[in-house]
Amino acid sequence: MPSDSDKPVGPVISVQDVCITYRTTFEKSPTLKDAVLRLGRRERSVREVEAVKNVSFDVPQGSVLGIIGSNGAGKSTLVRAIAGILPPTTGRIVVRGKVSTLLALGVGFNAAISGRENVLLGGLAAGYSRAEIADKYEEIAGFAELGDFMDLPMRTYSSGMFSRLAFAVAVHMEPDILLVDEALSAGDAKFKEKAAAKMAELVGQARTMILVSHALGTVRDMCNDAIWMNKGRLMIRSEPQHVINEYTRFVNVGESAYTLEDV
Repeated sequence: MPSDSDKPVGPVISVQDVCITYRTTFEKSPTLKDAVLRLGRRERSVREVEAVKNVSFDVPQGSVLGIIGSNGAGKSTLVRAIAGILPPTTGRIVVRGKVSTLLALGVGFNAAISGRENVLLGGLAAGYSRAEIADKYEEIAGFAELGDFMDLPMRTYSSGMFSRLAFAVAVHMEPDILLVDEALSAGDAKFKEKAAAKMAELVGQARTMILVSHALGTVRDMCNDAIWMNKGRLMIRSEPQHVINEYTRFVNVGESAYTLEDV
């Protein structure tokens, strides 16, 4: 049992006035006159996209925070910043604890090598020794239920098989914080139920989770806290049902079988 000195002081995740701006280039189609003057060369222009705008919130240990919003709301960008993949343009993010990520289907996997070899790579990246990974391997493989496919190149896997192995690796690395971004959308119903039970087990161990999902029913059932983002801004933070009500009212769809589940 951890002593009081081992327990995190304050929130395990603190997002402090974070802004994230992308700089992208695009080609402008020239007029006939401009094309003649530049001998047909296209002019490249730079555009700034404010993906996250002045977002602040804290996440306490053992909390399950759902993040919802339309495509382009900044949800995935924000979670990637929390994971340490994207640096904030301004502001500060503090994360206390070991993070495991399920940010997109198969991210971090090498499709040219086998599932077994990818488990090894994932474990090494998480800081485990080869011996420690060997001890965890049977548990990971058993959870993923891929059988002989574990020894085949992952390019032979279906999207659902990718999803199952990615999830199995992430949750068995004993994370303090689990970040999930639509990573289970390709899984079948049976595996989604199994995954939900595993995530509930992690939460029961006082682990912390952030779940980005368009499946509002999953957010409602699994989370004890929720955020709605729109065009990079945090619109509201409250208990999940209230946030879902405000979001669905805003987009004028209401709760239905289509908005509450993956489509």
